[in-house]
Amino acid sequence: MIKPDGVQRRLVGKIVQRLEEKGLRIAGLKLIRMEHKTAENLYSVHKGKPFYDGLVKFMTSGPAVVMVVEGFNAIEVVRKLMGATFGFNAEPGTIRGDYGCSKGFNLVHGSDSVDSVKRELPIFFTEKELVAYEHPDLAWVVEEPERK
Repeated sequence: MIKPDGVQRRLVGKIVQRLEEKGLRIAGLKLIRMEHKTAENLYSVHKGKPFYDGLVKFMTSGPAVVMVVEGFNAIEVVRKLMGATFGFNAEPGTIRGDYGCSKGFNLVHGSDSVDSVKRELPIFFTEKELVAYEHPDLAWVVEEPERK
């Protein structure tokens, strides 16, 4: 997900480009204005933590781009591309390292496990909204055994 700060800073194209250039495939993508209940549901794992209310308020403050990204080791690859949670700790070359310098404004959200994907994906997408396809250059991005 590209959070409201990433959308407001006009970084959507650059962030999507990084995912695609890495060899990942966009299976679903849409611009939304997150409702309060949706944000509470998405971040329910953080309920009760000091930053929870501010996070929900931030996520509902403007448009966000939600997407489904697929590919070999997609979760690990996306998390590595995003960089450390706080922009000031993130390595240069990562999304947060190149564009972020804040704790709260950290531009992107990515699921951290298969279980998180199973919980988060249906919050934003139905099966019908996801598109299955293969990039013609996949043979040059991921070796045959890794494509399964």
